Amino acid sequence: IYIYIFMMMTDPTYFSNGYLETLVSWTSGMKSIRLRDFPTFIRTLDHQDILLNFIIQEVERSSRASAVILNTFDTLEHDVLESLSSVFPHIYTIGPLQLLADQIQDEALRSVGGSLWREEPECLPWLDSKEPGSVVYVNFGSITVMTAGQLIEFAWGLANSQKPFLWIIRPDLVASESAVLPPEFIEEIAGRGMLARWCRQEEVLKHQAIGELVQSSSSCSIYSITTIFFYYFGCRKYFKDIKYQSCYSLSDNAI
Repeated sequence: IYIYIFMMMTDPTYFSNGYLETLVSWTSGMKSIRLRDFPTFIRTLDHQDILLNFIIQEVERSSRASAVILNTFDTLEHDVLESLSSVFPHIYTIGPLQLLADQIQDEALRSVGGSLWREEPECLPWLDSKEPGSVVYVNFGSITVMTAGQLIEFAWGLANSQKPFLWIIRPDLVASESAVLPPEFIEEIAGRGMLARWCRQEEVLKHQAIGELVQSSSSCSIYSITTIFFYYFGCRKYFKDIKYQSCYSLSDNAI
């Protein structure tokens, strides 16, 4: 699929003339997918793009593998897995991996985790003080970035919601700048909002105070919440696979 999409991107005007709205009807297992919903590194005119060529190489190598192991499960992506099985007969789904991690009995291994940032445990006592299902949890993941303007716009959206919220703001969330919020915002959310650099996400997601979620719609984010019910599921598209993950999760195949 990636190779075909890349071959379709032959004219620079495609990025601005509406061509990216074209529906791709031959992606078996995925409905209502547009060209713009595919990863950004596929929508390039550069034949030497490093990430594009890496993905193409890995796809070609996977065709020679004796088995393919995926961090997902059949109920979530049945149509896609069924389509893939016609190409890769030996597919094994073992996800979500977090459910397996929860079953680890060896204390020496329990400290092993997938977090890329130091977790701040202060989030959990703060959640303990909130009513069940009352808190909006906002986390755009470990690598997604935004502009300073987007940060401030989103901040005031949370403030104006009048709901208690836990917002994870990594130090590098704003591209090439520090994530700085205006003093008026901090004053407005006093006692109602908590800001942290990172948290113990699995424990936060399981906490009874969490009622709504806004996240980046990356694969890891989606798999982390598949065992938990939320009143609202928000996705924000940024780059790479997050774009079509967001489209996919909000389509007929939604969680």
